[in-house]
Amino acid sequence: MTTSPHPHGLRAELETLTTEAFRSELAEIDQLPTLEIAKIMSGEDATVPGAVAARLPQIAAAIDDIAERMAGGGRLVYAGAGTAGRLGILDASECPPTFNTDPSQVVGLIAGGPGAMVTSVEGAEDSRELAARDLDALALTDRDTVVGISASGRTPYAVGAVEHARARGALTVGLSCNADSPLAAAADHGIEIVAGPELLTGSTRLKAGTAQKLVLNMISTITMIRLGKTYGNLMVDVRASNAKLRARSHRIVALATGAADEEIERALAATDGEVKNAILTILGGVDGPSAARLLAESGGYLRTALEKAAG
Repeated sequence: MTTSPHPHGLRAELETLTTEAFRSELAEIDQLPTLEIAKIMSGEDATVPGAVAARLPQIAAAIDDIAERMAGGGRLVYAGAGTAGRLGILDASECPPTFNTDPSQVVGLIAGGPGAMVTSVEGAEDSRELAARDLDALALTDRDTVVGISASGRTPYAVGAVEHARARGALTVGLSCNADSPLAAAADHGIEIVAGPELLTGSTRLKAGTAQKLVLNMISTITMIRLGKTYGNLMVDVRASNAKLRARSHRIVALATGAADEEIERALAATDGEVKNAILTILGGVDGPSAARLLAESGGYLRTALEKAAG
């Protein structure tokens, strides 16, 4: 286990971080009416999208590199401690139902293991070695991407994950909420979203957490768009695993094709509920097996498969 920095040195380091800054104008916020506190907090939250927008070129460059690796069979791995780790696991866990990805394609690692999702694991975030072990368990390759997530940009687990992954030839991204962070410096792509000091001093589950969530939304969503997991803004790879998603599948086919309900139901039945295949049978005028073949030949890109069907 990595030895923690001397407490005096760590306190001095924290005092230099924007995410840890004390806001004297809010020193008596606990004396204000609830509505006034809510207004202040809402105003703080409203500043986060602008901070994200200021880093869009860096975010887009990272996404293009991630999508290129994933198109070759690579995985997307998030690694963080505490709130940052939980946000990574949240984003990873939502990819299979949204984009029909295999659970091994987008993975979230949190310092201390799965139990740390709900209970703090003492000292786990301070260990670079723990990050290395967690990544070694995944048998990283040079097609994979590791995104280290840390509000402070100095969390040893996140920095260690990026350093270890980069040494293994994987693509690395460092997502931080402080400028000039060790995490961004260690990564191929450094993304620093500086949203300013928190309402509650050092409570980085607030603006920093919101900023991280927005960026992770972009990374996973736009990567999946680049990989052909959507048709326009429709989730054509959605997995119909419950009644709501079956109804959504029907609606997506309707929006994509304009077909009548009966035709949509026939198409979904002929393609075992696969939305992308059902759309192809209707718009391409092919049967279920032909739709599956055309999509396989097109790498899963529906627009390419439709061109093949038309040709």
